[in-house]
Amino acid sequence: MGRCTAAKLALLAISLAVMLLLPSAAAARGLKAKPIDATNTQRLELPESAFGPESVAFDGHGAGPYVSVSDGTVLKWGGEDAGWKTFAYSPSYVKNSCNTSSELPSVATESFCGRPLGLRFHRESGSLYIADAYMGLMRVGPNGGEAEVLAKEAGGAPLLFTNGVDVDQVTGEVYFTDSSATYTRAQHQLVTASGDSTGRIMKYDPKANQVTVLKSDVTYPNGIAISADRAHLIVALTGPCKLLRYWIRGPKANTYEIFANLPGYPDNVRPDRKGGYWVALHREKYELPFGKDSHLVAIRIGANGEKLQEMRGPKDVRPTEAVEREDGKIWLGSVELPYIGIIGT
Repeated sequence: MGRCTAAKLALLAISLAVMLLLPSAAAARGLKAKPIDATNTQRLELPESAFGPESVAFDGHGAGPYVSVSDGTVLKWGGEDAGWKTFAYSPSYVKNSCNTSSELPSVATESFCGRPLGLRFHRESGSLYIADAYMGLMRVGPNGGEAEVLAKEAGGAPLLFTNGVDVDQVTGEVYFTDSSATYTRAQHQLVTASGDSTGRIMKYDPKANQVTVLKSDVTYPNGIAISADRAHLIVALTGPCKLLRYWIRGPKANTYEIFANLPGYPDNVRPDRKGGYWVALHREKYELPFGKDSHLVAIRIGANGEKLQEMRGPKDVRPTEAVEREDGKIWLGSVELPYIGIIGT
């Protein structure tokens, strides 16, 4: 063996050793699980002309998905044979003839047709709670149809940008967000750009039919989720790229703190079935429009606020929600795309 060959082999051996000793990019960031690749997802296409499945929900029997879409309706998937059917809509939807074809884009009609965003079922009653950006907090029974408007104002102020919702499955109490008292959903970019801090976190008591403002002056509260032990709420703060923890029970009740700092702009928050949360990220905090076509689309946060796992996908995929099911599949909602993404983990 010549000296040149021996030197090359020695260099190769050293390089391999270094590669084995160096931590992976995920490990270097302190993540505990392998990243999920959302590049090639299965697609469940929406009906023609429908788009923007912001939120994805399944009822207590596992039926669905149900999705909130841009034309002001909630759709239900009935399987390959039945396909998509309109499940729910606001009282204004029929009143304003929104079920007829229109040349106007949905952004021009959503203020009077409605724009449902967050969806969450109360499993015992079968009722679906809907956070509609313009109509407020609504509820529809298990058979669907015209939804009942439960709240259009809170604390004497109108709900201007109703956004996220979750339900305490034990008490039936509903927690939801109003992203801004200044801007509507059509002006959502101004909420971030202006640093608007007029958002609110609220509770609806179905027994008393009463809304209570839990916290005011919140900076862009978006998605919301109740913890597995029902002791606190986790609220996504979109503009600040943070998660807020608001305590609803125990010695810290009615207090709050920052739960996690995020690497991107969060939307909805959903349980990960392990005591933590999946947080959909619309885009990374310091994302560039050029370079490698890959960015964070979601991150899994542990029960104590630790970052556990990343999900990466193409830059044109900007999910609003990541819902993990019992079979391990993750369903991705989006405010921009005409389909739901499904990822097998």
